[in-house]
Amino acid sequence: MNTAARDYPAGSFRVSDADRDRALSELSEAFQAGRITADEFGQRSGEALSARTGKELTALLTDLPLGRVPAVGTGALGRACVVGTWVIMAASAAAAIPLAAAALSNALSTGPSLAVREARRALAQQVLAHQGITLSVPLPQAQGFDWAGTITPAVFAVLLIGLIAVLATRTRRGLGRPST
Repeated sequence: MNTAARDYPAGSFRVSDADRDRALSELSEAFQAGRITADEFGQRSGEALSARTGKELTALLTDLPLGRVPAVGTGALGRACVVGTWVIMAASAAAAIPLAAAALSNALSTGPSLAVREARRALAQQVLAHQGITLSVPLPQAQGFDWAGTITPAVFAVLLIGLIAVLATRTRRGLGRPST
């Protein structure tokens, strides 16, 4: 490995505190990525803090990749992402079905018939009369088409179905897994 590319002083030139801090940062990243064990991290960190020359610092880092190279996934994260994707698809389907049913029901509903509206008016007059209020209750208007009650759940159902389709396609192609 080209240790000069790490920008530490060459050979026996003295290192600064900033150089030691940078080496500790690289060791910490290697430890977090799983490239070195906790024991190795402790040993190398101690050596980095006591290093006097660039040669001593670069010797601690020669077996580690230069820069921020991502670690290769162990597979558990990939499986978790696939399972998570399937959970999201199932939840989306569970939400899309009642939304589609509500949209269909509202689209097919003609509203209450004249007899139902008349019964509701009579009931309202009885409740008011029981309270000692005499008031003429008008006949409720016939309802028209419920656009908001039909279009809103239909749009959400379509969006959820689209989400399911995208996630299913990505999972089949292997794109739902984290990049390695």
